[in-house]
Amino acid sequence: MKPIRKIRLSESIIKAIKKMIVADNFEPGDKFYSENELTKKLQVSRSSVREAIRILEVTGKVTVRHGKGVYITDTNAVKLQPFIDWLKTNENSITDIFEVNLIIEPKAAAYAAQKADSGDIRKIEEICTQFESYAKHKNTVEMINHDRDFHRRLAKATKNPTLHALVESMTSSFPYGGISSLHIPERIEKTIHEHRSIIKAVKNRDKEGAEQAMIHHLENALHDIMSHMNI
Repeated sequence: MKPIRKIRLSESIIKAIKKMIVADNFEPGDKFYSENELTKKLQVSRSSVREAIRILEVTGKVTVRHGKGVYITDTNAVKLQPFIDWLKTNENSITDIFEVNLIIEPKAAAYAAQKADSGDIRKIEEICTQFESYAKHKNTVEMINHDRDFHRRLAKATKNPTLHALVESMTSSFPYGGISSLHIPERIEKTIHEHRSIIKAVKNRDKEGAEQAMIHHLENALHDIMSHMNI
């Protein structure tokens, strides 16, 4: 019976720790309570706490850094690794795609600043607002979709069907989701700011400003993607 009681105790400790993480507002990357602190808070033996922590580490809930303590696992970093691995085997494709984007999209932004009507601007702003909402909920899939829609809608605002069709084709045919810099958590806030800068230039009918804002946006995204290849 002892092994059965021990398993039940471990399970109850694990549940208690999971509730504690939520109740005490621990975020990914935060340092968690030490084994001694958990022993006192839960009023159980240190060996039981240690076993529960080991199980939580195996299941990806916490990370034990020897000599430093227990930390809440950063799930974004875990999700980022497959993206980094993909980058390391597709460097040439990535730079080729961005070279094409840098030729076409800055001019599309400039023409949008010249020709976009109020309906176009309203729709582009709606896409940005939706993007920001998904960012708050850390919904990477929808952020990528709305980032793609932002670029498509901007091209549509040029009133040039050929240019619009070209950008539409690029975002549909290329592995857009796979290479999106939005897989990099710290890139999200930058994207929000850069999108807003592009919209501001378009609303102000600032062709040169819109073109430069798009160049800045694309070059920053490429820089952040390539910098993560060495992680």
